[in-house]
Amino acid sequence: MNMNHSSVTADTEQVPTITATLLPDTQRLHFWPQHFAGIPQWILLEPRIFAWMDRLCEDYHGGIWNFYTLSNGGVFMTPEPDGDTGDKWTLFNTMNGNSAEMSAEAAGIAACLLEYSHHACRTECDAMTAHYYRLRDYALNHPECSSIMHLID
Repeated sequence: MNMNHSSVTADTEQVPTITATLLPDTQRLHFWPQHFAGIPQWILLEPRIFAWMDRLCEDYHGGIWNFYTLSNGGVFMTPEPDGDTGDKWTLFNTMNGNSAEMSAEAAGIAACLLEYSHHACRTECDAMTAHYYRLRDYALNHPECSSIMHLID
């Protein structure tokens, strides 16, 4: 599955499209070490993203997550929607008092951005900061950008 998002700047200069590609199941085992091995405590990222989603969304009760790579070198993961949540999930961030209704993909992006930011601050690792900005660049051109940014602000 490829998801394409592009934008046009104020002077109508085309910004390169950042595409997301679903990682095949056969490559899931190598996802974290391939993209984060040089980052201190990288092994904690996945459970902490799950914890963010659990804090943000009352309707989240665990489940399968999909992994995506971005054409700009970024990566993220999203929960698979289940029958209980429907097409949209309601998320609430107690740290800023903001809520948003969004797709599972946007919710996963938001949870990843929050963890990437916190992990970058905890580890003071430039490579983790770079992961945050690659995903943020994708999120800034996402159809649900305003909801994602409102939630993580």
